[in-house]
Amino acid sequence: QVQVVESGGGLVQAGGSLRLSCAASGSISSINVMGWYRQAPGKQRELVARITHSGSTNYADSVKGRFTLSRDNAKGTVYLQMNSLKPEDTAVYYCNADFIFRGTYWGQGTQVTVSS
Repeated sequence: QVQVVESGGGLVQAGGSLRLSCAASGSISSINVMGWYRQAPGKQRELVARITHSGSTNYADSVKGRFTLSRDNAKGTVYLQMNSLKPEDTAVYYCNADFIFRGTYWGQGTQVTVSS
């Protein structure tokens, strides 16, 4: 049974930090890319950051230098450290995991709210 579960969202003041976690289960050795996306009200879902099995990362321009994505392959888990948060970072954050031969699975999302 494949599952992707996010945690760590919440309310924070501008300039603050949050750490999101995403844990995948079920054949975690076959996970290729894991990533975080976000969707603000009235906007399309957009890529925040993603990381390959070997640790290569890419980030949206809007979060470069503020967000850091890391991965623990043994646990099938990724961590998104978000620093210097801005009100425009407010969104529902979704994690996904791309399983080789099984496709991409999404979590249920976690709300991040940054107050000004």
